Amino acid sequence: MDVTLKAPARPHRFSPDFRKFLNWALVWIVLANIPFMAMWMVGAPPRAIPIALAGLVGLIVKRMPRAVQWFAFTGVMIYSLLSFVSGLFSLTLDSLIYSVQFFAEIEPGNSIEYIAAAVVIVGILFGSWFLLKRDTNFAKPLHILLGGALIFGLVGADAAVGEGMRGHYFRPAPAGAPFESAVKKSGFAARADGKRHLVLIMVESLGVPKNNKAMSDKLFAYYNDGAIKARYDVSQGTSLYYNSTTSGEMRELCGRWGDYYELLETDDPATLNCLPAQLAEKGYATEAMHSFKGPFFKRENWYPKIGFQKREFAVDLERRGAEWCGGVFAGACDRQVPQMLAENLKRATRPTFQYWLTLNTHLPVPTGQNLKAENCETVSAELARDYPMICRQFAIFDDIDKALVREITASDFPEADILIVGDHMPPFFDRHHRSQFDPERVPWLYLKAKGNQPEG
Repeated sequence: MDVTLKAPARPHRFSPDFRKFLNWALVWIVLANIPFMAMWMVGAPPRAIPIALAGLVGLIVKRMPRAVQWFAFTGVMIYSLLSFVSGLFSLTLDSLIYSVQFFAEIEPGNSIEYIAAAVVIVGILFGSWFLLKRDTNFAKPLHILLGGALIFGLVGADAAVGEGMRGHYFRPAPAGAPFESAVKKSGFAARADGKRHLVLIMVESLGVPKNNKAMSDKLFAYYNDGAIKARYDVSQGTSLYYNSTTSGEMRELCGRWGDYYELLETDDPATLNCLPAQLAEKGYATEAMHSFKGPFFKRENWYPKIGFQKREFAVDLERRGAEWCGGVFAGACDRQVPQMLAENLKRATRPTFQYWLTLNTHLPVPTGQNLKAENCETVSAELARDYPMICRQFAIFDDIDKALVREITASDFPEADILIVGDHMPPFFDRHHRSQFDPERVPWLYLKAKGNQPEG
């Protein structure tokens, strides 16, 4: 009779409880953080709270049913993603959550970066469902201590990797921060004596170059022109900024730190004491232009509340002849708005305050999409080689500046003071691009009309 002897089973290398610990760590330490850890090589906002939250939530739910663990993991990933994006774009988390309602107004499908990020996050959520089939309910105190060590070790690693870049992220105005703005520092508002128009242009993602001569040489270069200097006294400087674009608008239009939410709570422009309302009281016509959609961030609601009597958004500008320019924020092409701005002032029957918020340099700047930025080596071969997305931004800045200079030096352009200012530094994803800018300040350029226009 044949007797088959079975080889003895090989003992597992690890104890059952340690295997459960490894299953837990794979989900709550590795999978919950790996897409953000991958950004360490290029730069990312600090993540101490999301890392700690993922680990602690994982410890709490490790003995619960798989479905509960998966929903908890999904919640952690949503929070981590929101926290990451809020840091990247200098938004407070509550501001970002409030902004989610406007997501339908943008087109993230025009950005390969956003598409790739969405694919990664969906893949992680899908993979976590299957990994959570494994038992993660380890119980030995030593393994629990090891879990805590992994959590705080990863927090420390994140802090070490991001050393030197902390000031580039999460920039809410601290309590008691001294206020400054381009409007205040330039003396722009004091020129409202009814003798000239006032023009305020806020340029999307216009930052202060930091130790980058190619960028410094390009910034405002078109205004170093004989025709400009014959007609305007030119001055420039920098100003402190906090948060994102709408906070920049509050800074320059309303003279304080904050955001637009408080503007939605009143119907009396006078109580807000914002510049458009102040100028309207002095007899100025007040007009706002923005190359994007009026409902976005509810500008169509709060612009009139701060004193703008007339508003023109993308649909209005395109009706007047502006082309469509694409990107994540697709709207009217900025390069064609200066002509319309000039038309507004030429047909004005009284002194006018004209405000314009640009759009097309919002990050990420894609190629194509009628932005005319794909051949940016004509702007700067150095930037095209070393900083391609900065180069694409500067190609768009160039188009705006050339169009604006052409209009404001024309013989029939009426007397006007013109203040150009950035809203915030450009929030590039990667450290290589982002570190080229001052993380705290934005530039401004003031063209003060001399009042001696050349004869036509």
